[in-house]
Amino acid sequence: AQAYVPRKDMQAEVAADIRNIFNAPNRSKAEEFLREAITKYQKTASKLADWMENNIPEGLTIFSFPAAHQRLIRTTNGLERLNREIKRRTRVVSIFPNEGACLRLVSAILMETSDEWEVGRLYLNLEAR
Repeated sequence: AQAYVPRKDMQAEVAADIRNIFNAPNRSKAEEFLREAITKYQKTASKLADWMENNIPEGLTIFSFPAAHQRLIRTTNGLERLNREIKRRTRVVSIFPNEGACLRLVSAILMETSDEWEVGRLYLNLEAR
């Protein structure tokens, strides 16, 4: 969204409005906040308003999940942690003989992580809805 903000001094305001949409208590309130934001930016930042109208509703599907899962799904914390682990483990090797060697190591890390999530640590409890 920041790429469509016409003035730098508007960036914080736009970010706050988008945050307000996704922090809404339910989908209907989020859609109301989105309509207000689109109307607010229609004249001053029409490209931003168009971007919001076309892209943000897709992100509102987060509201169809149980409230306990919403924060875990909508943030990228888990993905960022996984990427840090891959980076940490590949740095040890430093130079791979070929692309296949790198792919094998990263695949092994991902399989190990998948196994941990399946039998060890519980990230999302799908039974407690």
